[in-house]
Amino acid sequence: MSATILEAHPRDSDWLGWLRHELAPTRARAIRTAIIIAGAVLCVIISMALQVPQLATSAYMVFFISKESKLLTTITGVGGVIVLTIGIGATLLLYKFTYGHPELRIPGMVMALFLGMWLSRALTIGPLGFLLGFVVAVSQSVGEEVPSPELLVRGLLWLWVALAYAIAVTVVLNLLFLPDTPKTAEHPPKPKGLFVPDAFTNPAHVHFALKVTFAAMFCYIVYEAIDWSGIHTAFITCTFIALESTEATLYKGTLRIVGCVIGGALALFSIIFLMPHMETIASLVVLVACASAIAGWVATGSERISYAGLQLAFAFFYSVFQGYAPDTDLDNVRNRVVGILFGLIVTGLVFQYIWPERTSQRNSK
Repeated sequence: MSATILEAHPRDSDWLGWLRHELAPTRARAIRTAIIIAGAVLCVIISMALQVPQLATSAYMVFFISKESKLLTTITGVGGVIVLTIGIGATLLLYKFTYGHPELRIPGMVMALFLGMWLSRALTIGPLGFLLGFVVAVSQSVGEEVPSPELLVRGLLWLWVALAYAIAVTVVLNLLFLPDTPKTAEHPPKPKGLFVPDAFTNPAHVHFALKVTFAAMFCYIVYEAIDWSGIHTAFITCTFIALESTEATLYKGTLRIVGCVIGGALALFSIIFLMPHMETIASLVVLVACASAIAGWVATGSERISYAGLQLAFAFFYSVFQGYAPDTDLDNVRNRVVGILFGLIVTGLVFQYIWPERTSQRNSK
């Protein structure tokens, strides 16, 4: 996020006018939102029809991979599949030594998280570094819940399928329907190096990785210690919300909480009032399309508001879907929303008080 806190919110306190301006329709925004809706709906249909696990993650990857141009979306998607494959391979290799040995598995999680979060800042295409660390760390975090190595390997391979096909769907939809901007069409961006110029000299990248690792591992240790694994979304939240840089921490934290609350409320409303009356996948598709439209419209806005859309989608999908069908267990919804909020609070506190980083500090380097 490039805007400072003062630049991000209205100076004259006209929040309604500011919000109206941020949500104003444009042709490009409408097209990008339609692509996101189509991608999320296709992921839900494919996952439920073919019984591909991790439906919520597949649907969210549409938001994660979709970028403002065809080229950037394609580069991120292709690189994502490559990094995903490397990550799954690294996880399987790690489990050869850490399965059944938490004293080795937890240090492995720490190292994977730190490396992935550092690469998310050091690489030119930061999301690829994030994806590597996320896949390895999250896969290691669920090792004790899987009763046998065979089931663990099968689950990891299915995770690759769930993420890879969602990435492919997103890239294809963007290539087919996202128009080129005049600037991109006339002057294609020149390729850059693999690492950002200050990748190995700026201590802020290391500080960022350490903060994310600390926040995620703190959440993991807490919910394991109190035997409440249902709030494991706290661990996932710490990694997802720290994907980008930490400027305007307070403002970004507000966006995260607002998006999470709205997404959780939509999920709760859907489970209580809508899903008991749903008998076919067609009705579920309509629900997913409506939720994706709201989240996608916000996510395709400016940097001052887009992160709330990502959080809205994250909270909705992870609250509604569990397995191959929408979840109607309110305990699960409660656990996931509590986990998301717990992760948000821990990450916000860590980023606010440990090596706080401001926009002006990054721009001056």
